Parts: sequence; C-alpha cells; structure tokens
Amino acid sequence: MKPILLAALLALSLAGCREETVASAPPATLTAEAIGRYCGMNLIEHDGPKGQVVLTEGHDPFWFSSARDTLAFTMMPDEPKDYAAVYVSDMARADNWDDPGADNWVEARQAFYVHGSNARGGMGGSEIVPFSTREAADSFAAEKGGTVLAFADLTPEQVLGGGDEMAVDPEDHEHAMH
Repeated sequence: MKPILLAALLALSLAGCREETVASAPPATLTAEAIGRYCGMNLIEHDGPKGQVVLTEGHDPFWFSSARDTLAFTMMPDEPKDYAAVYVSDMARADNWDDPGADNWVEARQAFYVHGSNARGGMGGSEIVPFSTREAADSFAAEKGGTVLAFADLTPEQVLGGGDEMAVDPEDHEHAMH
C-alpha cells in the first residue's frame, strides 16, 4: 500500500510542477531565415514540428528542424542551460504536417508528446510529436500509433534514440544518456 501512496504523491507533485512551468520569453515567429542548430539547414524546407530555444540573455533563438532535436538540446550536458523558454510546434493547431505554422508554439515543458508513432520529422527520423492538449495527442496516437507522454516523462533514450533515429551523433554525446 505504501508504494502506491508514494507513487500517487509523486504524481501529484509532478503535476503541480507542470502547472508552475511558465516561459519567461515569448516565442519568435518562424521565418525563412531560421536555420537548424544541428543540421545547418533552413527549417521551412522540412516537414513536421519544429522547435526553438530562447536563452535568458536575449540572443536570437536556437532553431531546430524537429521537436526531437529541440528536446535533445535540453538533455545534452554540453548545451546551454540558461534558457528562458523552450518551444515546440503545437501540432494541435497546425494546418497540416507539411506546414506546422509560423506561430503555433507551445512551451515544451507544458506539451504532451506522442512517442513511437509512424510520423517522420524534419530530417526524416522518427519524431516525437508535440501537442498543447492531451486530447489532441490521444487522437494522433490513435491514428498514427505511439504512446502519449508528458515532457517530464520523456527519457533520454526515447529522445536521443539510436540508429537512424539518432538526433545527434552518439559518439559526441554518449554521456548525455547516463
């Protein structure tokens, strides 16, 4: 009985943290000048959800050609951690997969993600698809497969993956998995 009570209390405390996560900087509008931090390519040339990280020092955001790469950035120890906000495309408000929208952003730590679907991201790898509502994520998972998870429930293994799903070179960031 005690492990169940402890798990319930932990879940409630994490739910409380989820409510308190607030971005302290607004998202930028996705433009033709946005270049992916890891791929060095123009974001609008790629399908699927995108991401941006806004640093506290007011620099231009770091752009990412996929939601997966955006989440990977937050998990890698060698990347800056002084971010004011982390945004991913809100696919619940996207017109379609090819065009997730220039201003359809949701704070990444508030989003729900579909992991393990058959959706392919901006660079052709499997994508972790973000949504602003649990209902939209559940609907997508019912259609495309996968499991719905909150940001806090995503593991480095799910985000960083392996093989052709790798968002970054495992040789450079193998210590991020531990």
